[in-house]
This record gives sequence, C-alpha cells and structure tokens, in this order.
Amino acid sequence: PRLLSQFFFADERVTRVVAEINGLDAELDPQQYLVLLNQLHLSQAHLLAILERIMEECIPTQRHSRDYLVKFPEELLVDNLGNHMLFAAECLLAGTFLEVEDADGAQLRPQARNLLCSLELVRTVLREQSLTQPGSYPEPIRAVLIQFDRLFAEFELSYVSSLVAVKSPEEIYRQQEIIVLYCETVERALRLGYLTQEMIDGYEPLLMFTIPRLAIISGLLIYPEGPLSLEQSPEQMSRVFSPFYNLLKKIRDLLRVLSAEELCLLERSLCTAE
Repeated sequence: PRLLSQFFFADERVTRVVAEINGLDAELDPQQYLVLLNQLHLSQAHLLAILERIMEECIPTQRHSRDYLVKFPEELLVDNLGNHMLFAAECLLAGTFLEVEDADGAQLRPQARNLLCSLELVRTVLREQSLTQPGSYPEPIRAVLIQFDRLFAEFELSYVSSLVAVKSPEEIYRQQEIIVLYCETVERALRLGYLTQEMIDGYEPLLMFTIPRLAIISGLLIYPEGPLSLEQSPEQMSRVFSPFYNLLKKIRDLLRVLSAEELCLLERSLCTAE
C-alpha cells in the first residue's frame, strides 16, 4: 500500500520495457516495436500518476502553481497531458521536433534536458528510499521533488505555448464574465419559474439547450453591459460570441419590440422547444 513501494515496481516496469526496446531491431520487427512502444507509454503514464500522488503526499503546499492551465485550450486538458509532455521532452532531446518549429524546438531542448535529468534523479532517489525507508520522505527527497515539479510545470507551459495560442488574460476574464452571465440567467429563470431546482439537481439534458438560449436573451436585454454587450466591437467580445456579432444585433432588435408578455412567452417556449 505504500506509495514508494508502488513507485518501485512501476519504475521496474519502465526500466524493463526500455531494455526490451533497446535490444530490439525495429526494422526487423516493426510490429513488436510498436507493441513495446505502447507498453512504454502506458508504464510511463502509470509511473507519473504514482509520482503525482507522492508529490501530493510529500510536498502538497510546495507544488509549483498550475494556474497557467486556464490559458490552455480545453481540448488539451486531458488526463494524459503529463505523459505527452514527457514524450515531447524525450523527442526534443533526441533532436526530433514532431509538433514544433525547428527554432522553437532548439529553444525548448535545454528545458527538456533539464526536465529529463531531474526525472532520472527523482527515480534514483525514490528507488533508493523505497528499499531503505519506504514510509518516510527526508528533506533531500523533498528538495528533488520540488525541483522536478517546477521544471515540469515550466516545460509544460513553454511547450504548449509553442504549439497553440494560449488564452490571454483578457480572454480568460471574458470567459469568467460568461460564467457570471449563465449563473445570473439560471437564478432569474428559477425566480420566474422557467426552470425548477429539481431539473438542475437532476442534470436534466434539456438544460444544455435551455440555459444558453435564455442567456442570450439575458445578455442582450437584462444585462446589456455584460459579455454580450453590442456597444463593443467584435474583437472586444469573447471568441465564443464574436463570430455571431451581426446575428446578435438582429436578435436584439427583434427582442426590443416585444412586450413583457411576449418576452415571457418566448422565454417559456425556449425552455420546452428541442
């Protein structure tokens, strides 16, 4: 049950697969090479998962900030992102720039080297500790883990920034404004009886359509100075809504001619239409 013991056996697995790959002629047996490569990725992912748990147990208050993750596109925030970063670092160190430009790869290579060297040091000290005192983390081990955590975070941010345009602080703020708009929309819909708390607590699927529809009306009429404000240019709006700037103007103009009763009828119909 001890994490260091789990780490020892996971590390043994990675070492064994690497040895098999090094002893194989990939050109003579490409199928077996692919099998071993997949095993390596799985075993490294398992090793990193245990290492993450060790850091949470050993240095929970000294972890490097991961606030930068909010800048990443949502499609990159997957469970195996850490393993992908490790694979990218190995490719960079080998001189293979799979996803980045050559100039970016050359700049990232020193970071990749530092990260992989730090990982090797972590593996060494944790293996030794698992064979001597698997239930404790002395200060030298804590220092090694803190350094690895920092180098990993720095490489992750630099590497992803070289691949995609990370969100600016302004875009993050605009997204937060949208979250507030949705919350105020739900609160208003509950107050007016368009929705019920039971629907929300039960994750009613229809809400996936209802809330965005009501939020557009709220953003255009009820909270006109919020993220759907049409007094700003499309470039100043969130990328979620900016492509529909002209359409939103037409919708707003149509909504303005409705009476209170007609608006209520429209909103109720949006809560039932599929």
